[in-house]
Amino acid sequence: MFSNLSDKLEVVFKKLRGAGKLSEKNIKDSMREVRQALLEADVNYKVAKRFVQAVQEKAVGEEVLRSIEPGQQVIKIVHDELVQLLGGKAEPLAPIEKTPTVYMVCGLQGSGKTTLCGKLALMTKRKNKKPLLVAADIYRPAAVKQLKVLADSIAVEHFSIDGAKPQEICKKAVAYAEKNFIDLVILDTAGRLHIDDELMKELEEIKALVNPDELLLVADAMTGQDAVKVAEQFHQRLSITGVVLSKLDGDARGGAALSIREVTGCPIKLASIGEKLGDIEPFHPDRLASRILGMGDIVTLVEKAQENINQEQAMKMQEKLLKAKFDFEDFLQQMDQLKKMGPLDSLLKMIPGVGKALKGITVDERDMERMVAIIKSMTIEERRNPMIIDGSRKKRIARGSGNSVQAVNQLLKQFHAMQKMFHNMNKGRLKGLPKGMMPF
Repeated sequence: MFSNLSDKLEVVFKKLRGAGKLSEKNIKDSMREVRQALLEADVNYKVAKRFVQAVQEKAVGEEVLRSIEPGQQVIKIVHDELVQLLGGKAEPLAPIEKTPTVYMVCGLQGSGKTTLCGKLALMTKRKNKKPLLVAADIYRPAAVKQLKVLADSIAVEHFSIDGAKPQEICKKAVAYAEKNFIDLVILDTAGRLHIDDELMKELEEIKALVNPDELLLVADAMTGQDAVKVAEQFHQRLSITGVVLSKLDGDARGGAALSIREVTGCPIKLASIGEKLGDIEPFHPDRLASRILGMGDIVTLVEKAQENINQEQAMKMQEKLLKAKFDFEDFLQQMDQLKKMGPLDSLLKMIPGVGKALKGITVDERDMERMVAIIKSMTIEERRNPMIIDGSRKKRIARGSGNSVQAVNQLLKQFHAMQKMFHNMNKGRLKGLPKGMMPF
């Protein structure tokens, strides 16, 4: 989402690093370019002005101008100010301590509320808590059915009442949760415009009835400054406790993410980074600032690896890697773990330096699927001992996977090259990769 902004900031910083000595003038010129980049990224103009002013005041200080690497100092100041702009520190969701805890989800229609409810339920279930998804959207066709399908897909409980008003549904859902030892009630309310007074009153009534522990607004990051205006209006009417940015994996300019905290004063608590129910993560201002400035995000990458990689399997894999004894069975296992961690290009960009190296290069996940198809067309014996794959076996594997013999040859060549590389490596962990991960 922030690729254009990142590119423009990189040009500005390159000029600063190239200048042997910084002066008040070239800092001001650079900050003018930074402000322009922020405005083009759809950042609120008042926010952009305040941000640039704060950076400039610190950058023209004597300590920066006399430092050995003044360009790097300015970049650090920009990073620190970006972190503050985004909220300073991560703000967690209200803890699930009392039974039931209630999360109320609201926002515009099409912002991703129902999907977020499913994501929250899955997050809760993974923490060994019992969630309840409540269908309080009685206006959108098939909204109740959509929530039920989501609930069934992750095997969590679903609550709805035919013909009842949203206020009654929410009140009875909480009462049901109290009797049935539900840990978290997630209320999926109907999408509405902030200018629709009747529907906003409905939200106010639901809030008064259930007294939610968390009142989350889903803000579509693709809508730019409209998302900021919506957040302002909802906060004025409902005193929301937090914002969830949806569609952060899109190709919009991203200005809403940089403006919403500053304008509304509400913390951004979660970031939705994909359409799958597992594609959600806590919002960390410092990590997003690092990504925007092209510094990567190795902490999030390691956390994803810890969540999705079986540590016992990882240790066994490490031993195989060091002895160059891994096979195609191991490869399939690694592909499965990578898929759980998210899109490959997003993962690679989290490694410092790799994002810039991949600029302009598209990581096609279909290539991975093609490789998996070829491997699955092999027999168990062939996967464990690829050296036995001769010409006739290659033809059979190619037919079985719907690929050419050349594609099979290419995969085998890459595999043998990887084995040779590991054979020649000194023993020790691979730098820059989570333990147990193969760099395919």
